[in-house]
Amino acid sequence: MKGLIIKGIGGFYYVKTSEGVYQAKGRGLFKKEGTVLSVGDCVSIDVLPDGDAVINSIEPRKNHFIRPPIANVDCIVVVFSATKPKPNFTIIDKFLIMAEQKGIEPIICINKCDLLPEDKVNHLADIYEPSYKVVRTSTKSGEGINRLEKLIEGRKVAFAGPSGVGKSTITNAIIPEANMETGRISEKTSRGRHTTRHVEIFETKGGGYVFDTPGFTSFDILDADEDDLKDYYPEIAMFTGKCRFDNCRHVKEPGCAVIEAVESGIINKQRYESYLQHMEEIKKRKKY
Repeated sequence: MKGLIIKGIGGFYYVKTSEGVYQAKGRGLFKKEGTVLSVGDCVSIDVLPDGDAVINSIEPRKNHFIRPPIANVDCIVVVFSATKPKPNFTIIDKFLIMAEQKGIEPIICINKCDLLPEDKVNHLADIYEPSYKVVRTSTKSGEGINRLEKLIEGRKVAFAGPSGVGKSTITNAIIPEANMETGRISEKTSRGRHTTRHVEIFETKGGGYVFDTPGFTSFDILDADEDDLKDYYPEIAMFTGKCRFDNCRHVKEPGCAVIEAVESGIINKQRYESYLQHMEEIKKRKKY
């Protein structure tokens, strides 16, 4: 029987099938091979006489994450707040790079738009449009929630972003029955205290799934190479082959089409500075 792992906790996995949800454990072979069963995995199970089940095999994965342990993600919604806390563009762009590396479509979600004037919210959106789909949301007013629901309809979606930006609150708005804990925001740090203790996936009314993913809050290490980094910035990748030198890294080379595009306003300066910052991070990492 085939099914989908919808929750993993304490070494047990809950597999949704056409005949119901079964509590299951993986065969010893997975541990022997070093394979980590993950929420989002499509698996084959055998039902035991006591009503529990055993997982026999995993279907080929579209993608996979170790932390948090999830698989087959179609879309990552990168959430940041218009304010409280202020946007952390370093973390936001690392999520976008990760999504590009994994071949996952990223969607930008600017939350708490009710706390900032419209022109300032638009300024934030301009950083990422038109390279990415950008949704402006407010769980207080309901702004943008319907549009976000439409964008993720029928897909397996993970929400990612810094702590305190409202990922759980947005999920509650989309899937009320999930009733995720949102945690109180610390007045001192304006950061959320994430209260989720396990990984789970919830079905949406549009036929998709949303991962509850503790751990998708920050990146300490950027897993990219100097020569590949430009490919993970869509607005920079557009200029591949247009520079004077074929191996141009778009840092300070003469005849660089990317630098010219930044100077003329075609590429957002904030994004280009992010690119340079991450390039420097990669260089420093290689020294050690």
